[in-house]
Amino acid sequence: MNRSMSFVMLLAILVSVADAAWEDAHATFYGDISGKETMQGACGYGDLFQEGYGLETAALSTALFNNGQTCGACFELTCVNSQWCKQNAGAIRITATNFCPPNYTPPVDIHWCNPPNKHFDLSMKMFTSIAEYKSGIVPVKFRRVKCQKRGGVRFEIKGNPNFIMVLVYNVGGAGDVNSLAIKGHKSNWISMKRNWGQNWNTGVGLVGQRLSFTVKTSDGRSLTFYDVASESWGFGQTFEAKSNFY
Repeated sequence: MNRSMSFVMLLAILVSVADAAWEDAHATFYGDISGKETMQGACGYGDLFQEGYGLETAALSTALFNNGQTCGACFELTCVNSQWCKQNAGAIRITATNFCPPNYTPPVDIHWCNPPNKHFDLSMKMFTSIAEYKSGIVPVKFRRVKCQKRGGVRFEIKGNPNFIMVLVYNVGGAGDVNSLAIKGHKSNWISMKRNWGQNWNTGVGLVGQRLSFTVKTSDGRSLTFYDVASESWGFGQTFEAKSNFY
């Protein structure tokens, strides 16, 4: 086999691998251009503007949402094979912040978020970045990408002295957290349980202790953030670590 043939075969393999990274889905939008209806949601996030997500977000169908485990993951989407795709629009990047629930009211074939469909319900801003408003729904190609976030991982502490719940957000890298541990400066490490979305809880009392966290994302990477909150932390407060996943 000569070198030119080897190069062609290698190039073909690389192209096929790149193509395999993209999957087929459809996209719609919900809410108006202000994005008010996209706030809150099934991942546990609150004001998406304050939390750094803005309108670059989507609600995922059951097939992608994975019972909330995909919350915080980032995706790249491009409109394909439709007259309604905007010319030269390129790709958009979004973070999963909500759930698009299934609807089994007949006729079920018009409910795009039903299993096994892979579907993205985008904010209007993101949908109209790649497709015409009047289309309503378009086919897309999508793939997972690394999340690029500003600043450190953030921890919002809620609950009461006997029940601590922590919302983890602004997570870079894989973006979706699949385990969280907490430690007071007088305690051992405590594994927290997923409550819903990216809210994690423990029944261990840690009031009056400096708090550290170990975060593990879906790609297997793990970071420990020491002394994120001082002894005087209070419920309802948010604390930002000094670093993030990249």
